[in-house]
Amino acid sequence: MESLASQARPAAVLWLAGFLQAARLHRVVSFCASSRALSIRIAQCFLLNGLIFLGSLLTLKSVVIPALLWILPEQCNQMGGQHLCDHKAAIAIYSFLRSGLVEIFYVFWFYPLYVFSFILSTLWYNDIAKHALDVVKRKSLDSTRALNAHNITEPEGQPEGFDRVALGIGEQVYSILLLTIFFVEVSVIGYVPYFGKAMNFLLLSLMYAYYCFEYKWNFFAVSLNKRLEFFESNWAFFAGFGAPCVLPIFFFSPLTSYGLMAILYPLFVLTAAGTQAEQLIDEMKPAHGGKLQRIPVFFVAKRLTTQVLQLFPVVQKEE
Repeated sequence: MESLASQARPAAVLWLAGFLQAARLHRVVSFCASSRALSIRIAQCFLLNGLIFLGSLLTLKSVVIPALLWILPEQCNQMGGQHLCDHKAAIAIYSFLRSGLVEIFYVFWFYPLYVFSFILSTLWYNDIAKHALDVVKRKSLDSTRALNAHNITEPEGQPEGFDRVALGIGEQVYSILLLTIFFVEVSVIGYVPYFGKAMNFLLLSLMYAYYCFEYKWNFFAVSLNKRLEFFESNWAFFAGFGAPCVLPIFFFSPLTSYGLMAILYPLFVLTAAGTQAEQLIDEMKPAHGGKLQRIPVFFVAKRLTTQVLQLFPVVQKEE
């Protein structure tokens, strides 16, 4: 209990610091003012996911469904003729037709739009992060100053040429597989009784925070081992940073929450690009008076990822 109490203060301080960093959405204005290409991508995200996707949902719920209820009423007293009330099958047929027409609307509009939005938004998020980090790098005096500002050092003995490309591809494959397994893990935990929802919220916050900062870590060539070590050592900060991004999941329907998150996510990518997390965490150590213990957030995902990769044969390099 004493050990748990000693961790409560640093965890709370760092969680709040991460939350406040995520809430600094004024950085979005600064980034957009510095890059026209970035402003266009942000506007496109709002147009696709806000006006078109969420607008379609609003149209369905406020126009299409009420119109169907007026044309095909669900109660007997709303029908035009009393003779229809004498036939119980009429109400059942009307209900079937309403449900069928709404499902057609989903199958031929919302689900294709969802897939199209997901693919296109994923490409745009990469562009948004790249343009934002170009701004960060451009505002520094030189590339060395930019790396130092983010507490990133170039590793010694780093492979060059083809070996470096192969290492980069290998890390990307491992990272994608790791995060996919972690997402499945988070989803399963959400069904655990009593504390499942709370754990689901915490782990989703961590997952989205990692997504937001991964663009910057990739841009500055931070190794996978170093980013995982830093992330797990400062889990409370990243849990606070990711919390605002996942809140819509718990208050809206799945499609509505997707539309809202598709709008909010690029904004948090920009706030992550402008956050010097390493420097900020170091500066806050005197405030909480203790060192936060590392939690192996990705322990299960890393073990399963390793097991999956061991299923594939290793190609030995010829001398």
